[in-house]
Amino acid sequence: MGKKVSSFILETEGRIWGERENDRENDERMPLKVEDATLADFGDAFEKFKAENSGNLMKFLLFLADKDPSTSLSWCPDCNVAEPVIYKMLGASEKDVLLLRAYVGDRPTWRNPSHPWRIDNLFKLKGVPTLIRWENEAVTANRLEDHEAHIESKIEALMSI
Repeated sequence: MGKKVSSFILETEGRIWGERENDRENDERMPLKVEDATLADFGDAFEKFKAENSGNLMKFLLFLADKDPSTSLSWCPDCNVAEPVIYKMLGASEKDVLLLRAYVGDRPTWRNPSHPWRIDNLFKLKGVPTLIRWENEAVTANRLEDHEAHIESKIEALMSI
């Protein structure tokens, strides 16, 4: 099986099952499928992400700082706070959710003003974490950036767009 993390069970093969708030007594779970990418393999992962289609599927991109392998924590404190909240909210969705987690690199890589995702016309990242809703083959105008990506009500609003 998986290991218990907060109120989620992390399954193998990139699938996270989150408990729906009102169905805990029935142990009913909705899938949150997670794919990971780095700068090096983002192009292929993003193409796969865009090609994934399902009638009731919501898609999100989550840009995060890399994790330290010795601690499993990110060098970014905002990422450490926001990640569990984002997984909780997306996992509670009544729709299936596909989440592409894109890791921006270590601190010096991210701090470079010429970081590819900072200057990319599609993403225009300013900080991490950044949660972006992908809809109709495009980035929606709404996104949650580093200072707000941990706020449940804002994540809920982004999900209801």
